[in-house]
Amino acid sequence: MSALIEGSWDDARAIASSSFSILGSEILPVQDCLNRTLAQDVRSLVDLPTYATSAMDGYAVAGTGPWQIIGEVKAGLPMKELLQEGQAVGIATGAVIPEGVFGVIRWEVAKVDGSQLTGELVKNQDIRPPAHECRAGDVLIEAGSVLNPAMIGLLAAAGLDSISVVTKPTVALVLLGDEIVLSGIPREGLVRDALGPQLPGWLIAMGAQVISTQYISDQLDLVIEALQDACSKADIVITTGGTAQGPRDYLHDALAFVGADILVDTVKVRPGHPMLLARKNATAILGLPGNPQSAVVALASLGQPVIAAKLGQPEKKLAVVTTAGELTAPQDFSRLIIGNLIDGKFHIAPYLGSAMLRGLAHSQGFAIVTKELTHAGEQVRWLDLPA
Repeated sequence: MSALIEGSWDDARAIASSSFSILGSEILPVQDCLNRTLAQDVRSLVDLPTYATSAMDGYAVAGTGPWQIIGEVKAGLPMKELLQEGQAVGIATGAVIPEGVFGVIRWEVAKVDGSQLTGELVKNQDIRPPAHECRAGDVLIEAGSVLNPAMIGLLAAAGLDSISVVTKPTVALVLLGDEIVLSGIPREGLVRDALGPQLPGWLIAMGAQVISTQYISDQLDLVIEALQDACSKADIVITTGGTAQGPRDYLHDALAFVGADILVDTVKVRPGHPMLLARKNATAILGLPGNPQSAVVALASLGQPVIAAKLGQPEKKLAVVTTAGELTAPQDFSRLIIGNLIDGKFHIAPYLGSAMLRGLAHSQGFAIVTKELTHAGEQVRWLDLPA
């Protein structure tokens, strides 16, 4: 595949989505799989409900009334005897319906006089039939789904103790630059590192895990050595800075030296124009620009689809939102504008500069603007930031 050089944002994103294969899988206890991606369809091991149960607290009755209350059925302690005509038993929500039951009278409408019960009901009232939710063998959740707490509960209810999930992609960070200081207040032209502390959080939210972080000076031999080390141990290598063609930008030369193939080299988007995507064997190499907001745009634009591909997740479909004000984009470029959705409309955040983080820190995502001028009330696509 030839490199996409200064191509469109959509074309670059499509290449990121289609250039990498799903990773292997591992078996984990169901309760440990929150936010993990299913490696294969999961089928129920049982009917749900497994047996007829009461939908309410009340009285299970046999035949027509009045009824004689003969006892009680608790959840987890089913009644083994047949309930005879004219008999009733107190029953708890979720308890197994005894054989012979006509229906359940809710306790709040039941009329009880000593052990005598009267009330109105229709056949099978407030009875949850077996297999009402699913049958054994039904697919409950499809491969590629990211498991939320409700899904975890569903799988546990369906009898699953462990499931197969895709291995989390491992990420090695290589942060380039001579001007970075890692603590304290920067002085004498240095700048405080703002990407090293935040990138792991974004990557975890996307489903990956950071296994190493290297800070490298802008020297070609050091960049080459760092790339070789990172590619040897990670599924994804992410660099910051060095993606342009300046006198101290060595990423292109280093990629050529280590034998990586460049897939995307700059994108017609602002901010984030000098983003880069390469591949060495099965390892993805994502080059983020050095400016903080540009770097996050590049990560959301190309990093997210690469991670999704390695997790086997379906390609993300972007929502469409309405603009609250006019939006602009450079001619022939896409523009990703940070902001928030308020009452379903996109509002621009302040502090839009590519080196700024203040607006980004209080934004939900990006409006994707592809026209030079988009008026208020028009629709644009929306790329949400991972939470």
